[in-house]
Amino acid sequence: MTTFVDRVELHVAAGNGGHGCASVHREKFKPLGGPDGGNGGRGGDIVLTVDQSVTTLLEYHHSPHRKATNGKPGEGGNRSGKDGQDLVLVVPDGTVVLDKAGNVLADLVGHGTSYVAAQGGRGGLGNAALASARRKAPGFALLGEPGDFRDIVLELKTVADVALVGYPSAGKSSLISVLSAAKPKIADYPFTTLVPNLGVVTAGSTVYTIADVPGLIPGASQGRGLGLEFLRHVERCSVLVHVLDTATLESERDPVTDLDIIEEELKQYGGLDNRPRMVVLNKIDVPDGKDLAEMVRPDLEARGYRVFEVSAVARTGLKELSYALAEVVAKARAAKPKEEATRIVIRPKAVDDTGFTVSQEEDGLFRVRGEKPERWVRQTDFNNDEAVGYLADRLNRLGVEAELMKAGARGGDGVAIGPEDNAVVFDWEPSVTAGAEMLGRRGEDHRFEEPRPAAQRRRDRQAERDDAQEEFDGFEPF
Repeated sequence: MTTFVDRVELHVAAGNGGHGCASVHREKFKPLGGPDGGNGGRGGDIVLTVDQSVTTLLEYHHSPHRKATNGKPGEGGNRSGKDGQDLVLVVPDGTVVLDKAGNVLADLVGHGTSYVAAQGGRGGLGNAALASARRKAPGFALLGEPGDFRDIVLELKTVADVALVGYPSAGKSSLISVLSAAKPKIADYPFTTLVPNLGVVTAGSTVYTIADVPGLIPGASQGRGLGLEFLRHVERCSVLVHVLDTATLESERDPVTDLDIIEEELKQYGGLDNRPRMVVLNKIDVPDGKDLAEMVRPDLEARGYRVFEVSAVARTGLKELSYALAEVVAKARAAKPKEEATRIVIRPKAVDDTGFTVSQEEDGLFRVRGEKPERWVRQTDFNNDEAVGYLADRLNRLGVEAELMKAGARGGDGVAIGPEDNAVVFDWEPSVTAGAEMLGRRGEDHRFEEPRPAAQRRRDRQAERDDAQEEFDGFEPF
């Protein structure tokens, strides 16, 4: 059964925003109480958060589809809908978030680091929020926006200071088990280690993490063995340690050849040339191993490597190795630039930026793209004429009508607002521009006008009675 997963494809869907409510206040002896429809609630977000107690992506391997809750619709009495609950997905430290094309969206390092993978939709405004001096009794509300739906890829890159690399059965897991409190699976056959092992080492005042990478053999960078799956786990390390087997029973292998082969695989993988290297000659407790280590050590030191002869079984040479690793890790940490305080970058909008674009496609269709026009279309209930008129008003004020005329659009031309896979297409009529003021009067109700003075009301009632009397006097019975 799979217990360690370091790469998954995740399908995340944020919550939809709740629809706004179109309602009129009703109360005894107060039939015209005005609009009181509440706003819809916001849809929940999908948030990825680093939790250092999590070490694998196994949970998402079994359940790759995740969805946040929707916002509730608004209600009468100016009651807003409840916001959808954010769905927080915990991921291991060192998780990289990519899109389907392989572009990096976020690199989550450090406990508590978070990233909003999918944004919840906005709630629609109720008719109470849409009321204005010109539109005192809106008979419509705005729809909630759909939440984001995305396919993302999560890749785990182990966060460790030291990475042990080498052939299978070179003794990497044994070395971790004696340097730290880690208890990896250890056996005398290849590919015992099927997952990266992590251990914490304390050397003096320095505490650092150490990890081994399983399955490096010739051709690992091209997919042979397990190397390609786990080479990513050495990318974040500060130092690479070659663990070389001095007691191998394979006649065609020797420590120097093993080093050259593993270095070639690391070179083919790329991105690790600037990492300092150290060499550990392991298994010197075996008589032939001790002799071979003494034989190859001068050659390795001539190449510039710091070489340590150790035995994980006999526990010899470990103290010197642990303190040497602590020294290199401390230097690497000191060389890292200090984290700067968060800077807020303000990018003012260009004076000529209209917030949308109008383009004509090969088939003659005019396409409007922009955050505001597309959002307004998504929020419009096209079964309500008043809501459509409100949309026309907004587009006209934004300048969409004028830009269409500049682009050469004529009556009857097709206009699409939105992307190709999700657009609203209609036949454009230039008369809409001239009638924008008329459309803006939708939602007005003379009954909500300011009350007339008492004297004026008396005069109006008297005039109505006089008109009725005059009509009665002129009535001729049959």
